[in-house]
Amino acid sequence: MTSNPDSVSVTEHLHAPTWQQGELRLICEARWQETHDVVSFRFRAPEPLKFIFKPGQFVTFHLEIADEMFHRSYTISSSPSRPHSLMVTIKRVAGGRVSNYLIDHLKPGHSIRASGPFGAFNIGDLPAERYLLLSAGCGVTPMYSMSRFLTDTLGANADIAFIHSASSVNDVIFADSLNAMAQRYAGLKLNYLIQHVSDRSSLADNMQSRRFDAELLTELVPDYQQRTVFVCGPQRFMDAAREVFAFSGFDMSHYHSEDFAQAIQTTLPSSNGSYQLTAASESTTLSADKTLLDGLVALKLPIIAACRSGVCGSCKCKVVQGEVASSSTQTLTEDEIAEGMVLACSSYAQSDVHIALAPF
Repeated sequence: MTSNPDSVSVTEHLHAPTWQQGELRLICEARWQETHDVVSFRFRAPEPLKFIFKPGQFVTFHLEIADEMFHRSYTISSSPSRPHSLMVTIKRVAGGRVSNYLIDHLKPGHSIRASGPFGAFNIGDLPAERYLLLSAGCGVTPMYSMSRFLTDTLGANADIAFIHSASSVNDVIFADSLNAMAQRYAGLKLNYLIQHVSDRSSLADNMQSRRFDAELLTELVPDYQQRTVFVCGPQRFMDAAREVFAFSGFDMSHYHSEDFAQAIQTTLPSSNGSYQLTAASESTTLSADKTLLDGLVALKLPIIAACRSGVCGSCKCKVVQGEVASSSTQTLTEDEIAEGMVLACSSYAQSDVHIALAPF
């Protein structure tokens, strides 16, 4: 990261070109605490630029830490309806090498390399007339972008039911901004579910100390069967929400979810032992509980691993020989799968394998 204190005029912003895809360098303009362990960063381009993306999409940061390159993806929490800056919101996590580094070291004036936007979980590719947004923890970030965009563009015609779950009142991310948005736009119905409450008098009128279940859903959103649903949050929350909707008879073609949790290995065929992984004339021994990505990183081969959860598709590679089991093919087309393409972060060797890296 490097410093760049340049500033631009309003006129330059109004006539700025647009960024819709590709790699660029971002300048950090500001940072602020959302909660005790969550920080938001606002970025601009070195030259005036309008950021065009679909609400719900993410960018990938590329940075070097202690002479090692890292690639990590973060949801864009700002809205393309306010295109002159880009915001991401990052939570401090135990063992989070990149997230914690950014929180500790990324300051206003510093720059960082990024690429994008990425992600099919967005309201541009999945449009609707009536929305139900469900989130927990940092899963609120794409929902905040969606809500901001819908209220900015539709105004009084926006029809959004928004339920967010947080550990405590002090852990509600974007609390002030979301409350202000809901007060301004009657079409945004905002409710919070707070897991840990020591003093019920601290709860606002739109807060409840309850967990998400079918009874609560019917109570807060009686017309949920007529809405398009977007869900994002920790895996346990995602699993519980899917179960509620599936058992209610909801049309699951209108149910969309995304999270960046690691793939669950128990969904894969069981296998023991270790196998030989070969790529770019290099080989290593890979145990059955390690992903192809683990082996490729150990070999120090040039593969980008951004989300590490089978969401972004950046670690696409081709199985030339051998068998693998994959827990995610989310960003692959049917033709790519037929050609042997896999996502390295979500695939495990079932035999000795030979992998080809891009370009294929």
